[in-house]
Amino acid sequence: MANNNLSLRSLLEKEKLNGINFLDWVRNLRIVLKQERKEYVIEELVPDELTANAPRADKDKFKIHIDDKLDVSCLRLATMSPSFRSNTRT
Repeated sequence: MANNNLSLRSLLEKEKLNGINFLDWVRNLRIVLKQERKEYVIEELVPDELTANAPRADKDKFKIHIDDKLDVSCLRLATMSPSFRSNTRT
């Protein structure tokens, strides 16, 4: 499975987002995220902060979503050209 991740991520590493290739970049990003089962992060809102007495399953789901959101955010930034990255919000 790790080899599949590397080969698919290479789609994003081959041509970084530079502003004129957005459609190709986002298409490749979605392919990678779908394969890594994290595409939901760019399609769904982050669940509301949970209360202290929320069920453990809800807390675990919330933590996974937050962790996956961080992974996706870092992947997006890492696959942008440096000049384009400096013009984006993190």
